Amino acid sequence: MSTDLNSQGSSTPSRKRSKWDEDEDPEDLSAPTHIPIPKKRAKHRASRSQVPDRKSPSRSPSPLPPPRLTHSIYVPPRTSHPPIRSSRSVYCYERLNQIEEGSYGVVFRARDKQTGDIVALKKLKLDEEKNGFPITALREVHSLMTCQHENVVRVREVVVGDTLTQVFVVMDFIEHDLKTLLTNMPSPFLQSEIKTLMMQLLSAVHHCHSNWILHRDLKTSNLLMNNRGTIKVADFGLARRYGDPVGVGGMTQLVVTLWYRLVALINVELDKEFMHQRAPEILMGAKTYSTAVDMWSVGCIFAELLMKEPLFQAKGELELLSMIFKLLGPPTKNSWPEYFDLPNAKTITLPSPQPHAFRSKFPHLSTAGLDLLMSFLTYDPEQRISAEEALQHPYFTESPLPKHPDLFGSFPSAAAGEKRRKAFDSPSAPARAADYKLLTGYDNP
Repeated sequence: MSTDLNSQGSSTPSRKRSKWDEDEDPEDLSAPTHIPIPKKRAKHRASRSQVPDRKSPSRSPSPLPPPRLTHSIYVPPRTSHPPIRSSRSVYCYERLNQIEEGSYGVVFRARDKQTGDIVALKKLKLDEEKNGFPITALREVHSLMTCQHENVVRVREVVVGDTLTQVFVVMDFIEHDLKTLLTNMPSPFLQSEIKTLMMQLLSAVHHCHSNWILHRDLKTSNLLMNNRGTIKVADFGLARRYGDPVGVGGMTQLVVTLWYRLVALINVELDKEFMHQRAPEILMGAKTYSTAVDMWSVGCIFAELLMKEPLFQAKGELELLSMIFKLLGPPTKNSWPEYFDLPNAKTITLPSPQPHAFRSKFPHLSTAGLDLLMSFLTYDPEQRISAEEALQHPYFTESPLPKHPDLFGSFPSAAAGEKRRKAFDSPSAPARAADYKLLTGYDNP
């Protein structure tokens, strides 16, 4: 596999390619080593008695090659504060294959050369960065370290390469993402399995919200699942703390992938921080929002698990609004009192009043399950259910009960390059000869 990690036209002076980025044999990759600096000559020469006899057969052993560094040359080892360890080098890992490339980084599968552990390495895109280290990367690492939970992907360390633009976040490798798994599965998850996945997702979201972290980009492609039935929330690139002062202009509006948001902005000025991101799950241009944006995304994920396809597959903002109005019915003063006071309410013409279409959309879902789904997909953010409340919903205690994660089936990992095995063809019956005659007991001699 050949992948150019450093894009052309970089504005950063340091554009040196790393050996780790090149398509070479992993065993031949060698980390950069320090060039030995010659020591100054001693002021006092050694006496003749200290000079070994040239005729002596014993020779001094040849000097050993310098040891391979386990840290970057740009991050020297600390001596004053030993508990604070310097960042290790990316050469401590052997690259296996590229998993995917996103807006903020490229993810690789790699092996730790010391322990043999398989990990995921996310190379942050810093080539085009002009104002130092990107705030999105800082938020992602800080959020992941803050939200340490069994259902949140774990950050192991941050390693660096040859140049200052080569920074890698080392995380646990998880075999699947839920989006790919749903696409390749021959049949959807069972109700008992959906309940288990939803309880794990709600537990992770509740933990993040308890630590004042908004994810803001929850979707099935950002939910990882291992072969033991455990899911982990990943990709905290748009995550941030909430409850603190957010500065002039309020919180960023362009967050959350289009299909997983509530209402899009119409003709809104883009924030530079998320210029290339899709418009958010916000409330018709509201300046502030809270945990309710994540809960709407959880509802969309719940529906996608049931349908095996995204609930709102819209190509634009107006089409998304039309699909939401069709499923939920248009907002009213009772369902969303603040709707008519929002900035973009005057630019949208509401359709005629009509009831919701949840039952026709999900005919096989139980009454409790339908109530939970409608609690997620509620117009008014003040009335939308929280993650803590959702965990106590009767849907999770009715039959069938949630399946234990260990009872989940395993699937081939697309991230590891595995493919589903083809079923063995049954041998065909032998062809009957034209002159073959059936033997009976009377024909035996």
